[in-house]
Amino acid sequence: MVEILTQKERDAARHIRNWLVHHGHAPSVRDLMKALGYSSPRSAALILKGLIEKGFARRRRNGELQFLKDPEEDTSNARTIDVPLIGTAGCGMPILAQENIEAMIPVSKSLTPSGSRCFLLRAKGDSMTGAGIQDNDLVLVRQQSTAKNGDLVVALIDDEATIKEFCRSENAVVLKPKSKNKNHQPIILRQDFRIQGIVITTIPNPH
Repeated sequence: MVEILTQKERDAARHIRNWLVHHGHAPSVRDLMKALGYSSPRSAALILKGLIEKGFARRRRNGELQFLKDPEEDTSNARTIDVPLIGTAGCGMPILAQENIEAMIPVSKSLTPSGSRCFLLRAKGDSMTGAGIQDNDLVLVRQQSTAKNGDLVVALIDDEATIKEFCRSENAVVLKPKSKNKNHQPIILRQDFRIQGIVITTIPNPH
């Protein structure tokens, strides 16, 4: 059975999704209260409770809000596909572990290769500005474990995800930054990393 949201719940869901995309965490109840024009945090808390009860959001074990599906999505419309937005992939978790997913974001199917699994990752820092990836941009990634020279990859090193240009030589793999900031140096590796996917495109953060 499909749960129907009220207009207030739809407005709240839209605000929560946008906040997650731009800030990397869910808004507080007071943030939600201000954004929706309520005079009491209780009103915002009740709206949030409704979204959770109807399966559009849930609380993680650490208490943070996770956005599970987009109420604006028309399931009869085949032009978009839900893609998981990944937060910080630490604590030894696989990058696509359920606990790392902040929200499901509808993305045009024209951007996602047919038959591929994709995810969105929030870029951090300025190590890839030369490749057009700015701090807090969203990066659309095709999930795969192999790469060829020149690909922009998401690699997992010591349980932390990094975006770099992939270059394999006979004896090693080099993950190259693309930045004028000389503090960013190539990372030279052998087998102590895992490729999580290949960057398809970058979605600039408007804020």
